[in-house]
Amino acid sequence: MKKLSDNIYRLLIMISLVGCISCADVKKSEQKALAMDLPFEMPEVIVPVFKADTFNIVNYGAVSNGKFLNTEVINDAIDLCSKNNGGVVLIPKGVWLTGPIVLKDNVNLHVEDGALLQFSGDRNLYPLLDNFYEGKKNPRCQNPVSGKSLKNIAITGKGVIDGAGGAWRQIKKGKLTEGQWKEVVAGGGFVYNEKTWYPSESYYNGEQLVRSGKVDYDNVDALQPYKDFFRPQLINLTQCENVLLDGPTFQNSPSWNIHPLQCKNITVRNINVRNPWFAQNGDGIDLESCKYGIVENCTFDVGDDAICIKSGKDKQGRDIGVPTEYIIVRNCVVYHGHGGFVIGSEMSGGVKNMYVENCTFLGTDCGLRFKSTRGRGGVVENIYVKGVRMTNIPSDAIRFNLYYGGKIKEDENGNIIGVTTEPVTEETPCFRNFVFEDIECYDVEKAITINGIPEMPVQNIKIKNSKIVSNEGVLLRYAKGIEIEGLSLDVKKPESIIVQNSESIKFNNSEVADIDQHSIVVKGESTGKVYFDFKNVSNPQKYVKVIGTPENNVQFK
Repeated sequence: MKKLSDNIYRLLIMISLVGCISCADVKKSEQKALAMDLPFEMPEVIVPVFKADTFNIVNYGAVSNGKFLNTEVINDAIDLCSKNNGGVVLIPKGVWLTGPIVLKDNVNLHVEDGALLQFSGDRNLYPLLDNFYEGKKNPRCQNPVSGKSLKNIAITGKGVIDGAGGAWRQIKKGKLTEGQWKEVVAGGGFVYNEKTWYPSESYYNGEQLVRSGKVDYDNVDALQPYKDFFRPQLINLTQCENVLLDGPTFQNSPSWNIHPLQCKNITVRNINVRNPWFAQNGDGIDLESCKYGIVENCTFDVGDDAICIKSGKDKQGRDIGVPTEYIIVRNCVVYHGHGGFVIGSEMSGGVKNMYVENCTFLGTDCGLRFKSTRGRGGVVENIYVKGVRMTNIPSDAIRFNLYYGGKIKEDENGNIIGVTTEPVTEETPCFRNFVFEDIECYDVEKAITINGIPEMPVQNIKIKNSKIVSNEGVLLRYAKGIEIEGLSLDVKKPESIIVQNSESIKFNNSEVADIDQHSIVVKGESTGKVYFDFKNVSNPQKYVKVIGTPENNVQFK
């Protein structure tokens, strides 16, 4: 009877794999078609295919009761599958408790619909190892799912992969109800100042060590007393080629959910990524120094940035020098997150040739977020965003921020004071050549903020045929070569547009609702070549207030 059941399982898997292979072929053709329409030449993203040979973990001693630790069984099945030239490692319906899993070449880890792959919250199962996190060499506890220098790997199926993040993350009392706080504290751990719960005193001490700046990240042994602070990522794939994530729900990660690092040919589709809204560093997916990728038809509801592009941090990132490039993001929905689509702030290796299309952000703190700071270096260029819809955004719909120097002060002529112009070096970040088209936003706090640095303004940004309803309007500071065409702006606060210390700014065929109740401010002696053409008003100069800027540097249609 068992043999018959196994045969039926194999048959079902073979049928599903035939469908997957056909689907992969369809996706390849879709990718080729899409690449033809892109504003840059996009190489084909190779999608891995797998043998139908199936290794059901039950056949190797796995037990589904939420108590038996299946770590060894699952890893043995993965190892055997890879040694037999690959295939499918099946996680069938049930609740499967496990410790860290290490993927191998040519293995498709298939988490069946109805299966919960539950990682243990026992932190002792995850040793502290050399790793790479937040753009630098940084020891981490072993990631629940990891793979390094692999080829042709996948995680598929409609099941759930849970990282037991609650056992790892600190929580501030103010982010929980009174009942939730009491429940967390009753579970053990360490409470500091009656306001913050830590999983252990080791975590708290590690946090204090890092804040002191006296950390030797090259000495893993010296960091062992603080290991609980160095939380793992749920999925970490390093220097892998031909990667497929298709179908599962990835949730409750100790830190970032999914982190492909220096990978090539990445297909991410049809996945759900979830974290509590208060999950510290609870990013959705972080593509770092990766090449050739597609993220499509996914949903994110997370505690930090949702879809994030990175490429190393500071000198380490520049020395590695591997940009993230040729990435397509389309047909995704983001619910909660610090940013819907984000580049930075770790981008020292550079980012280029990105295409984002047909995405919806519902309640993300910021919509399209691009961030860096002095010291990072790196060039971010050729970024195209089209057809993004947003609502209920408590900060900016579009935000560039390269300056973290606190509140800006200015003199009576609108000149910014206290911000020095530094020499341009390899440490100077550069953001240029962005195109935004068909962006539609409602219930947004701020429409557009571009905040560059004096030695390297944010350059060559085009915003076309977009509509934004917001509390505050457009702020351009240390920006150059900004073309805004066909923008419909509906702003509550009086100052709808502010242009400061910027040059070559054009508003073409745009409109500000109820412009007679608003003002447009151009200020700063270095501001120049500002042009306004509003289709809903014949004399825009009537509404423009110029402070410190030479009058001939502001022109009107």
